[in-house]
Order: sequence, then structure tokens, then C-alpha cells
Amino acid sequence: MKDAWDRFNWLWEILFAVAYLATLVLVVLDDGDPVRKAVAAGSLTALALSYLLWGRRVVRDDDSPVAQRWVFAIIVLTLVGVSLFAASTSGFILFMACPLLFSTLEFRPAAVLTTVAILLNPAATIANDGFRGPTLHILLPMTAILVVFGVLCGKFIGHVIEESRGRADLIAKLEESQAEVARLSRDAGTAAERERLAREIHDTLAQGFTSIVTLAQAIESELDTDPAAARRHAELAARTARDNLTEARAMVAALAPADLAAGSLVDAVRRQADRLADSSNVVVRYEVDGVLPPIGTAGEVVLLRGAQEALNNVRRHAAASAVSVRLSAVDGSVRLSVRDDGAGFDPDHATGFGLRGMRSRAEQVGGRLSVRSGPSGTELTLEVPA
Repeated sequence: MKDAWDRFNWLWEILFAVAYLATLVLVVLDDGDPVRKAVAAGSLTALALSYLLWGRRVVRDDDSPVAQRWVFAIIVLTLVGVSLFAASTSGFILFMACPLLFSTLEFRPAAVLTTVAILLNPAATIANDGFRGPTLHILLPMTAILVVFGVLCGKFIGHVIEESRGRADLIAKLEESQAEVARLSRDAGTAAERERLAREIHDTLAQGFTSIVTLAQAIESELDTDPAAARRHAELAARTARDNLTEARAMVAALAPADLAAGSLVDAVRRQADRLADSSNVVVRYEVDGVLPPIGTAGEVVLLRGAQEALNNVRRHAAASAVSVRLSAVDGSVRLSVRDDGAGFDPDHATGFGLRGMRSRAEQVGGRLSVRSGPSGTELTLEVPA
């Protein structure tokens, strides 16, 4: 009720003011008994003050008690009756009183009280002038019309109020739904960001620390037997640690991977292949077929992280002697292929985060990941659309 009803409430206030002032002027200008005119004018003024000081709040507040509404409606009916019996020209106040009753009570009791208020007009005329009053033959048909008109107007007012209440309830429910959607979106965004950070840490820092641990173990075993190899592995461990530090700073600053910031995707993947060759006995062959179409930073990050994960798996699990890394343009996409001659594994029963993270990354940019593995080796193919 406080939505559309309040928005157009100023129209009702104008009707109230015009009906009151017009009726008051007619009563004052009437040639009747001054005492009766004073009583009628006082009743009309009391009705106006009752509405302005109390009735407006009762009518406009949906939560106002039913008892208060009935008390106000009885006051309205009583003051209308007093003014009508005091001066017949007070009948014009019905244009204000009838809508007010329908705004105060439910439809059926309001229709009854409105009918009573309208019938008070001919009743007052009969009481004052008898059945031979000069205006009674006109007043009675008008009363019947007013009763019908008043009930129809009350029905319309009730319909407007119910529609406004329903609309207000719907708006409240929509606001609640929007708040719930916003909360779920925040939760989903938080979960997605956590997953993204988990992938970033797994694909960068965790792999780097794994390499450092592997190199440290190699240094420990070579320190006495092959100092040159130990020194070379120590240098590689230091470089890997520096790369990890750079990646960590880039991650904190929400920048692209440091390898991509320092050059192209082709160079970044080449550095990953070189690191595997430097830190192991695996023979690494790196190829780039043709000119790669632009795929944007997001796609380049997916391919680079895929290369890092695949080469790290070769280092840790494959026991391979040779690996091939290839970047190529295929049907409007850029394809990364990593193939090794290692022991292979069952992709359907892989339990690590790596493959799941790579597949999730690929799906986020509209790409796809496929893995084929067997006793003769493993081939990982990652495609990202241009």
C-alpha cells in the first residue's frame, strides 16, 4: 500500500481539501439557521482535523490495529451524520467521506458504512423537511446512484490497494532474491578465486620448490663424487629459487606470469623446456610450427601453466629418457603437445591436482585438454582458441 498508493497520495489530499472547502463554503453561504450552519461547519472541520491529525496515519499504515480503523470509521460516519442533519448542503462531503471509509476498512464493512452514510442524506432531508421536502424527489434517485457509484469506487480503491500491496510484497521478495544471488555470487567468486590461487601455487611455487628439493638431493649425493655437477645443480637451484620469488611477487601483484611478462609464449615455454633439460638427464626437443595466432593473456597463461605441469610430471613421475614439446596453430587454436617415452599412467585414476587444474583452466577460456597414456609413454594435448 505504501508503494503506488503513497506515490499518488497527493491526488487524494487534493480531493479531500477541495471537498472540505467546497462543502464548507456551501454550508456558510446557505440561508438556513445560523446555529445549524455552525454545527455543520464545526462537524466538517472536526472531520478534517480528525483525518489530518490521526486518520492519515491510520489509513496509510498497513500495520495499524483493526480497532483503531473501526474507531476512526465510526468517527467519520458520526461527523458526516451530524453535518448532514444540521445542514442538507453538507451532502457534498460524501465525495470525501466515502473513499475515506473504503481506505480505512475492508471492502464489505466499508461498503455497509458507505451505504449508511449516503442514506443519511435523504434521511436528514426527511427529518428536516418531511416527506414533502422540495428536493426529496430528486434526492432519492441520486441516493440510489450514489450507493452504486460508491460501492464501485470502493471496489476500485480496494483493488488498487491490494495490487499495491502485492507489488510491494513482490518487490520485497525480489530484493531478498537479489541479495541471495549477490551472496551466492560472492561465495562463488571467492571459491573460484581460491581455486585459481591454488592452481597458481601448484603450477608455480609448488613446482619450483619440488625442483629445488630434487636439486638439493642431487647436490647432496654429488658433493663428494662430482663437485662440478653439484656446483651446476646448486646454480640451477638458486636460479629456480629466484624464479619462484619472481613468480610469488607477480602473483601478489596480480600480474601475468613472470615468464610471459618477460617475453612471448614461445620464449616462456622454451625456458620451461630448458629448465627440464638442465635439471635432469632427459633429452628435450622443443618445436614451434609456424606463426601462432594471438590468443590473449588468459590463453597464454593456460598454455604456459600446462607446459609447466606436464614437464614437472615428466621430471617427477615419468622416468622418461626423451620428451617432445610442440606449439602449433590448428584450426583457429593454439595447441600445446607434450610427449614423453616414460612409464605412463592411467589418466582416469589420477589423484593429483595437476590434471584437474589444467582441465579447469582450459575450460575457463573455452579450451580443452586430452591425455593419452600407456606403457610406451604419455601425450598431453592442450588447445586454446584464438
